[in-house]
Parts: sequence; C-alpha cells; structure tokens
Amino acid sequence: MSKQQSEVPYGTLDLLVLRTLAVMGPLHGYAVARRIEQVSGDTLQLSQGSVHPALIRLEQEGWIQTEWGISETNRKVKVYSITKAGRKQLLVEVANWEKATSLVARFLEES
Repeated sequence: MSKQQSEVPYGTLDLLVLRTLAVMGPLHGYAVARRIEQVSGDTLQLSQGSVHPALIRLEQEGWIQTEWGISETNRKVKVYSITKAGRKQLLVEVANWEKATSLVARFLEES
C-alpha cells in the first residue's frame, strides 16, 4: 500500500530543517531532506528545489553554518550545522507553530 505524499505545510520548512539539525547534528542537504521525509513517515516529499533555497536562507540569517565534508559515498559535500542563533530561532519557530495550531484548534472546536 502506498502512502499519499504531500508537500511541507507552508511556513514550516525552516522549523523542520532547524529541528533536524538540532537533533541529528551536522548533515549535508540531501541527508536533511531524507531525514525530514523519514520522520514524516514518508508522507512529506521534499525536492532539492525546496530544501536548497531554505538552507541558503537559513545560512544567510546566521541560523546555520556550513563547512565542506565527505559524504557516505565519498563525495565532497557542504555539511550544515545549527548555530547558537539558530537554536534561539528554533525556539521562536516552535512557539509560533504552537500558537498557530492552537488558534486553528479553537476554530475547529467551535460549535
């Protein structure tokens, strides 16, 4: 039986990437995307076209940093890790997510 795959909910990709790097430690971009898909139970489908711009944006904000490393397949890759500022931003992203879901829940419970 195949699972129906969907895209990342709007506005949550930064949260997912920061959380993945906070939990897993340094990873290259492909590994970040695969980990997010794995944790979602393969219900989310991420393309390089969505993950790469997010990684660049997060690096420009100073929330992640890069260094060159070697992949499991012995290829030279950029490895991303979360910064101290990124950990603070992760807390902000989590609080924003909790506020948003709480708000929607109130509407769904309204009779």
